[in-house]
Amino acid sequence: MLEGFETLRMARDGVALHVRRAGQGTPLLLLHGHPQTHAMWHRVAPQLAQRFSVVLMDLRGYGDSGRPAAGDASAAYSKREMARDALHVMRELGHPRFQVLAHDRGARVAHRLALDHADAVQRMLLLDIAPTLPMYRNTTEAFARAYWHWFFLIQPPPLPEALVESDPARYVRSVMGARHAGLSVFAPEALGEYERCAAIPGTAAAVCADYRAGAGIDLQHDQQDADAGRRLAQPLCVLWGEHGAVGRCFDVPALWRAAADDFTGRSLPCGHYIAEEASALLLEETFAFLRSNP
Repeated sequence: MLEGFETLRMARDGVALHVRRAGQGTPLLLLHGHPQTHAMWHRVAPQLAQRFSVVLMDLRGYGDSGRPAAGDASAAYSKREMARDALHVMRELGHPRFQVLAHDRGARVAHRLALDHADAVQRMLLLDIAPTLPMYRNTTEAFARAYWHWFFLIQPPPLPEALVESDPARYVRSVMGARHAGLSVFAPEALGEYERCAAIPGTAAAVCADYRAGAGIDLQHDQQDADAGRRLAQPLCVLWGEHGAVGRCFDVPALWRAAADDFTGRSLPCGHYIAEEASALLLEETFAFLRSNP
């Protein structure tokens, strides 16, 4: 997968960051979701690299990036810290301004990145999320059943960590296989990567810290923005799966219009894993929305 992409090892504040890059032109950052790695982009990144300077990275706690200690309030895994990782990588590669395509947890990092560093993010395409704060505040039984891991992983240690660590591959397959398309949509090489990285020591603790931050310090940051009337100023496009829980349980357009000045978006005929379930449609939408010329 991703043949021809250069592999780089970078770091910020002692945290190793695994980065891949290819292509020339306008810089485009791709951020993955849970429980995946940058490999989730393997069906679209090579085509994107024909028009963009594509940068893929593993979020801290995932893939082959570092797994720092969570710290108080799991602050090391706040989306603010993850966004700083992404900004550092792009600046180190000579891209002070760039566009973003992001999915799931990576899309939450991208949301924070665009709020905290508005001058750096030019345009943003997010996949299958609504803003975190109203998702937690408006949780229903249907959403809690579909996104059970949101509530399992935030339980106090060490129980969630121990259960994930007991069989990391089973955890990956349980989360991903229970969704609309099942496991058959994933390339064996990609699924193998997700399972390999889930078994790296420290992954379970890092993933739990990511979700504990999402239900704690991240909500504090989001509420501060809401209280200050801070909104996304960049052009924003959001795509969601019509068979996914986010679109079924939330009014995705209404929530993003409340958070962004310039919103467009629609559902696609797939489930949660858009880049792997509907890669051709995603490429069409990406080329239509993002700008390939400086």
